Amino acid sequence: MRRKVGLWIDHKKVVIFSLSDEGAEIKRISSELEKDVRFSGEEQKESVENDKDKRLTGNLNMYYDEVLSYIRNADSILIFGPGEAKVELKKRLEKMELHKRIVGFETVDKMTDNQIVAKVRQRFIS
Repeated sequence: MRRKVGLWIDHKKVVIFSLSDEGAEIKRISSELEKDVRFSGEEQKESVENDKDKRLTGNLNMYYDEVLSYIRNADSILIFGPGEAKVELKKRLEKMELHKRIVGFETVDKMTDNQIVAKVRQRFIS
């Protein structure tokens, strides 16, 4: 069996479940995204928002790079999750010319680790 990976992703965390000849493995990665910043005045708002956007972009880039380090060598990739993170990850895979390895792309709500494992097993073992 080649390495097959399924992952549930949003901007706060990813749960990666991989299957291979060596067995099964689950990996969780959390992003370092900040909670919303409160503003004390309109003059500071634009500057604070720009700084926040830069930090957010930097944190997301590090987060996606870490995710990619775990799925880069997969032969088949199933991506699912509730929001934009899955789309952003797919775009990164396209830039790396790895998008042909994507075997499924779905919008799903929050899932437990057991539900994620069951979904990936169903996709790759059935």
